[in-house]
Amino acid sequence: MIVTIKDVAKRAGVSPSTVSRVISNHPRISASTSEKVRKVMEEIGYHPNIMAKSLVSRTTRTIAVILPKPAEELFLNLFFSEVIRGIVTQATRSGYDLLMATGATEREELETVTRLVKGRRVDGILLLYSRINDPVISLLRELNFPFVLVGRSSDYEDMLSIDNDNVQAAYDATRHLLAQGHERIGFVSGPRNLIVSRDRLDGYMNAMKEAGLPVQSEWIVEGEFLQESGYRAMSFLMGLPERPTGLVVVDDVVTFGILRGLGELGFSVPQDMSLVSFNNIAFSELATPPITSIDIGIYQLGYTASQELIRTIKGENAPAMKRHIIPHRLIVRESSLTNVKKI
Repeated sequence: MIVTIKDVAKRAGVSPSTVSRVISNHPRISASTSEKVRKVMEEIGYHPNIMAKSLVSRTTRTIAVILPKPAEELFLNLFFSEVIRGIVTQATRSGYDLLMATGATEREELETVTRLVKGRRVDGILLLYSRINDPVISLLRELNFPFVLVGRSSDYEDMLSIDNDNVQAAYDATRHLLAQGHERIGFVSGPRNLIVSRDRLDGYMNAMKEAGLPVQSEWIVEGEFLQESGYRAMSFLMGLPERPTGLVVVDDVVTFGILRGLGELGFSVPQDMSLVSFNNIAFSELATPPITSIDIGIYQLGYTASQELIRTIKGENAPAMKRHIIPHRLIVRESSLTNVKKI
């Protein structure tokens, strides 16, 4: 026998419209009434027909998270697991479901977003990356569809985004190595078409310039946000005639690859190479040696992005609200604490 909304209303001693408002989290329903109705729903096994409700309200109560890479590569970096944990926590509390999508190429990502938006399959979009001249952002703005960017856009100043001050964070990381006595400091970057990579490179360059120290182009190595990129970077950097004694690394996962590469080449951290990284994922403290890292508040990035997107969907965000900055802090561990070894 199918349990209906009328059965719930009769059992709870309220009207069917009250039950409907409880399901929709209506603000005028008291906490006690909501609790009573939800208890009855659980007791008699009532589940709202979300599809039918969506047809009436023209909403899905679902938000999409657009991931920047194919899933088999994506979840090798724990940043995404943690940011999604923050997104899910807030979305669930607000009564929203999550849909995750990606594409192997930028064209596939654009096709995916177009299908989701024009098919009205979701109420809003969360982008977990920021590229230069991103066609996905251009599409969402053109269609005036609710979305929030985790990161910063270099093309639009008037869009809602959740970010760190990555320029300042990289500056702080570089200044830490300078304070340890390093003068030859390199930078291991992510893809140059990502804004986060460019911002962190700018912060590193600013600190080196302020200190009056030269930066050799071969000390800056570009790669992906993967261990393998760090491993390959060591094969190159440690073979240079004049190699750096310290590195600012764009991501902790890349740093794990650097540690592996240095170990295989017979070098020690921090005696031969000091390291400062980003993200402060859980395994950073467990590495050998423990990694000095910039804590960027990954969970809070996801939680705040989800919160702001849902507010936008509900029409609660003021037009003046634009870029939200999540504070960062330097967590100093053994990978950067050393007397500089003269090479």
